[in-house]
Amino acid sequence: MTTRAHMPIGQEAVAVKGWVGAHKYLILRRISQLFFLVLFLLGPWFGIWVVKGTLAGSQTLAVLPLTDPFILLQSMIAGHWPALTALMGGLIVMVAYALVGGRVYCSWVCPINPVTDAANWLHRRLDLPKGWQPKRRTRLWILATALIVSGLTGVIAWEIINPITMLHRGLIFGAGFVWAMVVAIFVFDVFVARHGWCGHICPVGAFYGLIGTKSLLRVSAVNRSACDDCMDCYAVCPENHIISPALKGKPGATPLILSTDCSNCGRCIDVCAVDVFKFTHRFDDQVAAPSDPVPAPEPRVARPI
Repeated sequence: MTTRAHMPIGQEAVAVKGWVGAHKYLILRRISQLFFLVLFLLGPWFGIWVVKGTLAGSQTLAVLPLTDPFILLQSMIAGHWPALTALMGGLIVMVAYALVGGRVYCSWVCPINPVTDAANWLHRRLDLPKGWQPKRRTRLWILATALIVSGLTGVIAWEIINPITMLHRGLIFGAGFVWAMVVAIFVFDVFVARHGWCGHICPVGAFYGLIGTKSLLRVSAVNRSACDDCMDCYAVCPENHIISPALKGKPGATPLILSTDCSNCGRCIDVCAVDVFKFTHRFDDQVAAPSDPVPAPEPRVARPI
């Protein structure tokens, strides 16, 4: 018989909410990622030009310009003053992510995210060790390096090896070396460092995290008194160091997850069988009153995080 200590991650949530309820935000994220990807591929594949360009820079319905502000910043540092439409596009994107949440881009838009999520699933399926874990500030150093190299060389440095743009090119032109880059990221996250690429390396995520420092959308451990220490939220969170301050903070501490590392992926909400977490806004620091005592849960072994 499977004991509670040996239940697969999220199994309790599945039993309580059903499979769809326990994967709601994961499903919505995949739909969102596919939606944005298809928008960019409709033109090259089928001649339906809803959007022209890539996530680096595009025009929607021949009216709305959108520019990746990280690429825009590199371009300006490299000495290439962008056109007014590019500046407007960068401002639109920056304001949107500053309000909603910078790293929402990572979990709801970026086409590399399904690759790294799949790698993490296989990593845990194979029960591999956590592996090499570079400091999370590494991605900030890489971000700074990309800007410095752009200024010294006069080229948009990160865009030369940006796997997001390379994936778009691979889907359109089928270049083999592009897929090699994607496979390399997958292998890195499976065998070298758990959550390595998004959590420690990618400067795009670091940049959007800085943009979203004061963003409105937040996850809150509003019902933290109901937590039964199952550790499922820690197991699925790609940035699990952000959970403890909100979930296990001192009495009176905010239940909001305020770290810029949070990508608002919603997986902690999905896998929690007792509904500790919810989406809210940064001004909602309410904490639910403790519920009536419930029978003590069966002992379980804490999962490694």
